[in-house]
Amino acid sequence: MPVTFPTRGAMAAVLLSLGIGLGGCDALDPTNLFAEKYKPEAIPDTPADKLYSEGLAKMEDRDYENAAKQFDQLDKQYTYSDWSRKGLLMTAYANYEGAKYDDAINASKRYLQRHPASKDAAYAQYLMAMSQYKQIPDVTRDQERSERALIALQELVQKYPTSEYAADAKAKIQITRDQLAGKEMEVGRFYLEKRAFPAAINRFRDVVSKYQTTRHAEEALERLVEAYMALGLTGEAQTAAAVLGHNFPDSPWYQDAYKLLQTGGLEPREEKSSWLSKIYRGVIGKTAAAE
Repeated sequence: MPVTFPTRGAMAAVLLSLGIGLGGCDALDPTNLFAEKYKPEAIPDTPADKLYSEGLAKMEDRDYENAAKQFDQLDKQYTYSDWSRKGLLMTAYANYEGAKYDDAINASKRYLQRHPASKDAAYAQYLMAMSQYKQIPDVTRDQERSERALIALQELVQKYPTSEYAADAKAKIQITRDQLAGKEMEVGRFYLEKRAFPAAINRFRDVVSKYQTTRHAEEALERLVEAYMALGLTGEAQTAAAVLGHNFPDSPWYQDAYKLLQTGGLEPREEKSSWLSKIYRGVIGKTAAAE
């Protein structure tokens, strides 16, 4: 059955029955009854250079929150223009300076998605990496932020190796790796104290496998000697001590490991087939080649 619409007179009667006057009904146009009352207002765009200048002025005043808002408007009002590109990058920078790191990360990601070949792409990657780095927590807490920072910093070095930010990224990669190793050591020590030796070994093994260039490697090797001795795995204990002595002969951790072996009438001795020996032979070989 075809649908029928009320006639103009019938519509007027319905409105009158509801107590609605006819004057505000846009000449009783049934498809746009309240057009005059709710007609949207056109908001003129602020000139791009003015938005940008105002954003810079707020940056100088350290009003980073409002600076970010100005630059964000520049991005939104002038989409697909070079002003949009500048606005988005400055939004990321203003949020970073204002310690709104997650907002800075999001803006940097959007920039890299839209402008991957831009001359400022390396800087956007740097802002994203530094925003993760600034949120690295204490070693006693979950290290997800540290892992994200490491990934972002490594991507910067890999994608933009000749950029002016690469050297700083490399330094911060080492600091971040040290942080992650510190977390593994904390958990490993806990298991060692609880005499959960296999669990402790897994943590210390991660340190010497993944983070052997950090300051925690010496202690991790000595702790492996302790755990292996406790389990009666003397061959692995001797190898851990031998690797420790070869790489860190003056370390107090080596002295402790040596004394512990002597309590069992043992000496440091490397088993070539041990996973420890294989790992550190690779590291030693790379170091020698670099020199």
